[in-house]
Parts: sequence; C-alpha cells; structure tokens
Amino acid sequence: MSIHARDLPDPDRDALLPLLVGADPERPVAWRGGAAVSVREFRAHVYALARRLPAGRHAINLCEDRYHFLVGFGSALLRGQTSLLPPSRAPHVVDEVRTGYAEAHAFADDLVASAIADGETGDPHAPRPPPLAGIAAPADAIRGSMIAVIGFTSGSTGQPRPHLKHWSGYAHSNARNAEVVRARLAARDLHGRPWIVATVPPQHMYGMETSVLMPMIGDMAVHAARPLFPSDVAAALAELPSPRVLVSTPVHLRALVESGVGFPEVALVVCATAPLDAALAGAVERALDTEVCEMFGSTETCVIAHRRTAHEQAWTLYDGVTLSPEPDGTRTEAAWFDEPIHLQDLVELLPDRRFALRGRNVDLIEIAGKRASLSDLTRRVLAVPGVRDAVVLQAEGDGPVRRVAALVVAPGLAAEDVLAQLRPSIDPAFLPRPLVLVDALPRNEVGKLAREKLLALLRRP
Repeated sequence: MSIHARDLPDPDRDALLPLLVGADPERPVAWRGGAAVSVREFRAHVYALARRLPAGRHAINLCEDRYHFLVGFGSALLRGQTSLLPPSRAPHVVDEVRTGYAEAHAFADDLVASAIADGETGDPHAPRPPPLAGIAAPADAIRGSMIAVIGFTSGSTGQPRPHLKHWSGYAHSNARNAEVVRARLAARDLHGRPWIVATVPPQHMYGMETSVLMPMIGDMAVHAARPLFPSDVAAALAELPSPRVLVSTPVHLRALVESGVGFPEVALVVCATAPLDAALAGAVERALDTEVCEMFGSTETCVIAHRRTAHEQAWTLYDGVTLSPEPDGTRTEAAWFDEPIHLQDLVELLPDRRFALRGRNVDLIEIAGKRASLSDLTRRVLAVPGVRDAVVLQAEGDGPVRRVAALVVAPGLAAEDVLAQLRPSIDPAFLPRPLVLVDALPRNEVGKLAREKLLALLRRP
C-alpha cells in the first residue's frame, strides 16, 4: 500500500500521520547486508535506539549508513525530537548549528549499530515493543504538528538559515514525490515496489525526501549504502530487485556516463541539487536505457515540480502548488506550507500548470546597460566540447563593475580554446575574463559550490 496525496487529510496539525505505510510487517523498508529489512525488523530497531537516545528537543543524525540514518530519524520522531540537518557534516559546521540549539545531541553510526544489535530478536513473531515513557506517539503515527526536521540553507551567501518542517507538510510533500515516481514507472509499464539507490547523503533535504521519506511513507525500499564511484553504484543497483530507481545529482550522473561501467537495468533516474542540462540527461537515458526525471525544489519548499529534462524545458507543478511571479522572484504557496515562501527564481507561467525558469534574482548581472544570467553563461561554457565542469561568477573587484570570471575543468584544452568557442555565442561584455582552468571544482557532497572557495581558486597564483 502506498500513501497518495488524495488519501491524506487536509494539512491538519492535530492529525496522526503515518511513519510506516501498510500493516504488513514483512513489507521491505531497506536493503542491508545483502538482504531486505522488513517493517517488523525496522520497528524493533527504532524502538531499541529510542531507548538509548539522550534527552533533548533536537538531534543531529550524523550516520553515514543510510539504514542507520532511517533508524535514527524514526527514533527521534518517536521521542519527539526534531532532527537538525546542518548544511555540511564538517565538525565546525555542526558546531555552528549546535550553538543555536544548546540542548541538541548528536549521534552517529556506532550508537545505532549497537542499538540494532540489541534489538535483533531473531523471532519473526515477536510482539511489538510496548510504548516507552517519553515516546511521542505509536510507532506507526506521528502527530502532524510535530516539527520533524529543521533544514538549513547552505550558507554560501551568508549564515545558514533554519527552515522548519512539520510532519504534516512533510507527509503531503512526499506523497506527491512518490506519485511522480510511480507514474513515471507506470508510463514505462514497470510496476511493483520501487527499490532506491541514492548517491546523495540523507542529511541533505533532497536526500531526505527521496531516500528516507519515500521508504518510510511512500511504500518503497532503499539500499543502505551511499555509493560514490560508478562501479559502486553499479554493484549496489545489481543487489536490488526491480524496478530500480537511482537518485543522484548532475555531477554524479556525468561521472557514470563517462565511466564506461556497465549498469543493470535502471527503471528511473531522479536528479536534483543543480541544473541538469538536456544533453547530459539524454546521455544518461541512452547509457542506462532509462528515463531521467529532474525535480525542482529547495530547502524552503521541498520538491514542488518535475520534468523529463531530455525532452522538455518546462516544469510541471505538483497539484496544490501555486506560483505568483514578482519583480524580485516568485511567491510560492501550497496548502501544506506554514506560510507563502519567496524564491529567488524568476519564472514564466505557462498553460497546464507548467512554468519556465528565467534565471534567479541573485543570478542576474548588468554590465554597460546589458543584462545576463550567470547560470545561462555557465550553461554555454558547459556546452563547449571537452569541458567537463564549469562555473561562471562575478569576481571581486575594486571598481563599481565586477568582472565576469569562470573556473573550468577541461583536460587537454587551453583557456583560449574555450574562449574561442564562446565568442560567437556570448556578448563581449560577459565573456569570462579570467577563464581559469582547474583540475576540479570544489563541490560538496551534493554538488553545490561555495562562493568563498571559488574566489580562493581565482586568487590562487
């Protein structure tokens, strides 16, 4: 059984909403150690860890193992503890987040592994553990008013900002994600429970939605690993039953396509975190004989739209989401939002609940009365044959006009080779100067780039 948006009550903070979908105790939740983990086993592990979690209102789940993260997240919910999602697991970033939540505790794989070992009964008919003192709700229901997660923006333009997610809103948003995945599979005449392999960390909002919530309340199952290299991704996929869903990012997908590694059948690829160009989406579809579904969202909104990037430029909004263009961005509303959310994205509304992105307010630059988009300039650099990765930005400067610069990964090419390809398609005012060739861009684990690290590369002798 899967939860659909139409099955959920109107967003109601007093309603009890599911933590686990379906009453079948043998329904798989995850794949771990070469075997499926059932609802029954997962519940036992969640309760075992819930008995060990320290007191407090907030928890920071640092688990590398995705199944450990699922158990930790479920246990925190049962204890009524909000999970904090720092923009990075770097110790100084975690410490920075904790300063605002003095009573927060952090835990990692060792605590979860120990609790799981204690929770292994080996008895398939073992009764459900009794309720625990301090547990917020029964194991299959969480009150909608609970703040399940606080996500933080990356902080690339300032201090990380918190964004609260009530369980009610999370459930409604995730139900639409699951519906899109199942509809894409059904369109290819692929049915059955989807099995997920994700290259993104569960601590990231996109990773939470696709590899944590969908197994919990979307009637799907997920591989416990977070494979990094193409051969590891292929091995993880090969362990799972069909239909297989790969959740990844543009950076990872490019590496998969260029690796030459053979992959088992992949029913669907889901992509987010950075713009995916149509050429790469098409290459992924051909290499894996699959379909690529790109998701559009943010830490503030979660996923609100999707598209098949290899074949369409416009995005399709989720039911219940409305966009209102404004001069400096877009007002975004949904019944499950606490309040309207302002996005920096500039959109053009199209018929049939579709829209086109026209850049970002913070992305637009003006030089000599002319305007351009940094993301569009980056797209043009990426289209140059031989360029593997790139970013265009405005560099620091003393004058009123900051020059346009680019960092480019293009083995075998000289900077002038790239510029020669760009001149026919870019106004001279926006031609990147300097254009610096680097071995790799300093992307984080979900492919995002911090401005201060890019500027440091530009300043490097």
